[in-house]
Amino acid sequence: MRRRLPSGRGATEQPNATGDGDAALSLRFWCALVLTGVAAGLFGAALMWGLFTTEHLVYGYRSGPFESAVERSSDVRRVVALVVAGIVGGLAWYGLRRATPGERADVDDIVWRPGGRLSFRRCLGTSVISELVIGAGASLGREQAPKMMGAASGERIAGWLGLSSAQRRLLVACGGGAGLAAVYNVPLGGALFTMEVLLGSAALPSVLPTVACCFVATATTWVYLPSHASYIDIPSYHLHLCLLAWACLVGPLVGVLSTGYIRLLGWVTYHRATGARSVPAMVGSFGLLGLIGWQYPQLFGNGKDAAHDVFIGHGTVLVFLALFALKPLVTAAALGSGASGGVFTPTLATGALLGGCLGGLWSHVWPGGAVGAYAMIGAAAMIGASMQAPLCGLALVLELTHSGFSLMVPMMLATVLATAVSRYLDGYSIYSARLPGDADLAEPGPAHAGAPLKAPNF
Repeated sequence: MRRRLPSGRGATEQPNATGDGDAALSLRFWCALVLTGVAAGLFGAALMWGLFTTEHLVYGYRSGPFESAVERSSDVRRVVALVVAGIVGGLAWYGLRRATPGERADVDDIVWRPGGRLSFRRCLGTSVISELVIGAGASLGREQAPKMMGAASGERIAGWLGLSSAQRRLLVACGGGAGLAAVYNVPLGGALFTMEVLLGSAALPSVLPTVACCFVATATTWVYLPSHASYIDIPSYHLHLCLLAWACLVGPLVGVLSTGYIRLLGWVTYHRATGARSVPAMVGSFGLLGLIGWQYPQLFGNGKDAAHDVFIGHGTVLVFLALFALKPLVTAAALGSGASGGVFTPTLATGALLGGCLGGLWSHVWPGGAVGAYAMIGAAAMIGASMQAPLCGLALVLELTHSGFSLMVPMMLATVLATAVSRYLDGYSIYSARLPGDADLAEPGPAHAGAPLKAPNF
């Protein structure tokens, strides 16, 4: 409209509603965005089909907790399954990397440093192999594959439609967040992940496409995946003063522990086995998980069942403590062997287990809070601090469980404290710490040594 309101004030004085910037939200861009959302949803559904099919073939899994299917399998079968997964995965990744030298599949690096290009075939091959080994029980997150394919789809569609480099970058970020949103049924969490982690912007020109792409992708996956929460039957816990007091104490502790956890992931990623050495390394790390799994089958897979158990308060403090100590180690071992996979759910499970363990102990000091409530607070704090994305961490826990709204205040308190401490101590996230080595990412001076200056939300 040509005329202003009678006040005479400008229409775009609201700071998040200014112009589109470099990435014009044109009709061609919106068409590309819808296509990217559909592609992210379809790839997400296809990859989850491959994951579930592998789980069925290896462990006879059909429905319910994956952990139960693992427990029904013999100890020997678990070890053999993971050793075979190490051989197949190691050889497949070795062959893929040999066939695609120099081709890129690092979504975060591509978005944060515009100019590079994602390799569609490298992303596709890595994604398929990743879901197969996770289906066999490898301790890795399943979100990296759909995130990768959503971003690669955006890259390819942007090229087809002749979009600008700024539009392409926005589309790649939207596709990556949409892939995560689709497989976990978390459209809001996926949108916040795109804005907070990948783009570092919550301005309207970023919000509109990210929300739209995550909605389209999530709705598309409903052709195969269920529309309910990933963690079902989570009770609606009640707020209690003891939860607030505990959140004040545990928030800074989670911040410190998340810093060590992030450093561990960054170290093993940098020193991971490469070339032909990755095959025996993968066989060894996966086989070790199989042996540990004789006692703790909850460690198999991405950690969803371990988190679910503690969310509903099923288990003991000693079991939670053991799983909290072991889950990061077996995940780090898998990454160090050269395997490629996500770390979102392993991180969430680690935070939930820590929360359940410390909350169970705190209940002896100040009764009144449920173990599951402590676990949800711990999960949100660990995710927020490890991602350096507190809003995304909170939204993801709420959407994954469809519960926890009454715990919002202690969850926010613990998440803010954990993220602030983690940022002050170090500043890396589970994504920036795993970026490939590069002279452009050299550590800065002593003013804030170690902080990843390239990440857009810093």
